[in-house]
Amino acid sequence: MNELNAVQKFIWLSERVILLIIAVATIYASGIEIVRMIDIQIVNLSDLFLLFIYAEVLGMVASFYANNRIPVTLPLIIAMTALTRMIILQSKDLNAINIIYEATGILILAVAAYIMTLKDKISLKKLMLREKLEESQSED
Repeated sequence: MNELNAVQKFIWLSERVILLIIAVATIYASGIEIVRMIDIQIVNLSDLFLLFIYAEVLGMVASFYANNRIPVTLPLIIAMTALTRMIILQSKDLNAINIIYEATGILILAVAAYIMTLKDKISLKKLMLREKLEESQSED
């Protein structure tokens, strides 16, 4: 039992160290990108999408530290943003069918994010109903 507890603590600590490294690396990458934009004095839409991705990654790490879990919708939003950025960066050079494939990927991710949002709402309603049921039983 004690050995399992030590393994769990090691995994818990490792997870937090890795997330801290992700946060520091994301801040570093954001800084490099901002300095690059200042140096060349040009800001493209793809640059803004990249900064948005960095902000979402930081939000995901912060969410984990606050709630000890990562909402599934955050990685989906990051993936949608990354695909959008790819379309913007490569739209001039890509075959039209590839743009349709990438746009379809965004649509699938958006539907998945919407479904996950519905799942969270249903779970929250179940939790509220369970709490009301427990309150009414304790009153009796």
